[in-house]
Amino acid sequence: MMIALSAVLALTTFLPNANADKLSDLEKKQQEVQQKQSELNSGIQQKTSEISQNQTTLEKIIAKIRELDNQIIETQTKIDVAQAEIDQTKVEIDELRKSIEELERKIAEREELLKERARAIQLSGGSVDYIDVLLGANSFVDFIDRFSAVNILIEADREIMREQAEDKKLLAEQQAEVETKLAEQEAKKAELVNLKNSLDAQKNEQAQLESDLKAEQERLAKEKSTLEMEHNETADISAALEKKIASEQARLAEIARKAEEARLAREAAARKAEAQRQAAASAPAPAADVTQASVSSSAGSSTFILPSTGRFTSGYGGRDIGAGAESHLGMDIANSPGTPIIAAASGMVSYAGNMGGYGNVVILTHSINGQTHATVYAHMNSINVSVGQSVSQGQQVGGMGNTGRSTGTHLHFEIHVGPWNGARSNAVNPAPYVR
Repeated sequence: MMIALSAVLALTTFLPNANADKLSDLEKKQQEVQQKQSELNSGIQQKTSEISQNQTTLEKIIAKIRELDNQIIETQTKIDVAQAEIDQTKVEIDELRKSIEELERKIAEREELLKERARAIQLSGGSVDYIDVLLGANSFVDFIDRFSAVNILIEADREIMREQAEDKKLLAEQQAEVETKLAEQEAKKAELVNLKNSLDAQKNEQAQLESDLKAEQERLAKEKSTLEMEHNETADISAALEKKIASEQARLAEIARKAEEARLAREAAARKAEAQRQAAASAPAPAADVTQASVSSSAGSSTFILPSTGRFTSGYGGRDIGAGAESHLGMDIANSPGTPIIAAASGMVSYAGNMGGYGNVVILTHSINGQTHATVYAHMNSINVSVGQSVSQGQQVGGMGNTGRSTGTHLHFEIHVGPWNGARSNAVNPAPYVR
């Protein structure tokens, strides 16, 4: 909350410099506190943003860990299935091994039989001549018997050779099939194990990131808490300074009021003396009437005038410029950048500089018929006056701009009955006051 920056000063120069110096010191301290509050607010917002970003990242990491957990479970299930298949294949291999052993036994027996045949042929002096066997028959019946025996021997040899070839082929096929199947299953399992190891490594990495982020969240939360404590402390300091400034403004306003009364009394005495001097030379109007007319003239000369030319874009009261409903405490006049802004009434410059949402702002204080008023000229792009300077009605105080919380080049103009204060509780609608 912006705090009142200066008391109403009389349009004279006899106010003690110490008063202005004291108020200026308070205002400077208040500005320093406000700057510190602004920095702390920025720090708090930054920490809040970082915490929010970390939380979003943390949630993504946790979701990734859950995803990896599901993938690990799924992969482990596949590994278990692959292992079950391997175990089943090994059972099949054991069974097949028995079949292979039986084939090997048959092959060995046939090999032995063939060897016996070969030895028999060798002992007989060479190859067996089946024609000689047939021709050595003693009778036709003997020939038939011998022929049948020869056919049986020949067919037996052929069958032995055929079975031997088939069994050897089957043995090779079964061995190759089992070995290939087992190799494929072992490779599949190894691939799944590697995948699981990779997923475990990713999970460990994500878990480390989660741990680091949680530690970072704790650090940011502590830093934010520290900033909030400092902010609360500066708020207490700001409130204390606000009271001091308000008290100083009230004291200076009272001095200004008395100074204004003294000035008016002197002017009234001077007018009365002038009237008496003129009465000696001619028939004057009653002194009371002259004084009343002069007072009325004085009141008329203090009327507020429009501080700039342009188009009225917003009046006093409630409005919404995009940030939600708010109370608009003055009138807005839009024109081109640099359009002259003049003093609405004669007074003293109580503030000239940047003031947050007001941007570049000038605040004038006026004493009108014993009543303190303040006028505010905000969002200027240039300032032509300085604090403590006396200005006349119509004198240029700056140029129109678009500084501070502004949506376009314009002048925001306020009138306050009483000294300007941070709460702005004494702001009034300027429209009835200006001419």
